[in-house]
Amino acid sequence: MKRLKFIVIMILFLSGQSVWAKDVPYTLEDRDRLIRVETKIEQIDKRFEQIDRRIERLETTMMGGFGLLFTTMIGLVGFVLWDRRTALSPAIRKNKELEERGDKIEKALKEYAYKEPKLAEILRNVGLM
Repeated sequence: MKRLKFIVIMILFLSGQSVWAKDVPYTLEDRDRLIRVETKIEQIDKRFEQIDRRIERLETTMMGGFGLLFTTMIGLVGFVLWDRRTALSPAIRKNKELEERGDKIEKALKEYAYKEPKLAEILRNVGLM
C-alpha cells in the first residue's frame, strides 16, 4: 500500500512538471505592441475629452435656450395680463355709464308714470313698477 501511494505521488509529481509556469521572454515585438496600444489609448482619451467639451458646450447652449424660453413665456403672460386689464377698463367704464343712464331713464319713466296712468299700467305689466 505504501508503495502504491509512493508510485501515485511520483506519477502526479512528474506529470505536474509541465504545469509549472515558465518564464516568457519580453521581446521587442511585445514592447512595440504595448507602445501602439498605449498610443491608441491616449488617442481615445483625447477623443473622450473632446466629446466631453462638446457635451458641456451643448449643455450650456441648451440651458441658455431654456432660460430664454422661460423668460419669454413669463414676459408673454405679463403682457397678456396687462393688455387684458387695459382692454377691459374702457368696456367696464362704458358699462357703468350705460347702467347709470338706464337707471336715470327708468327713474324718469316712473316719475312720469305717476302723472300718466296709461304709462304706469305699461310699466306694471313690464315689471318696472
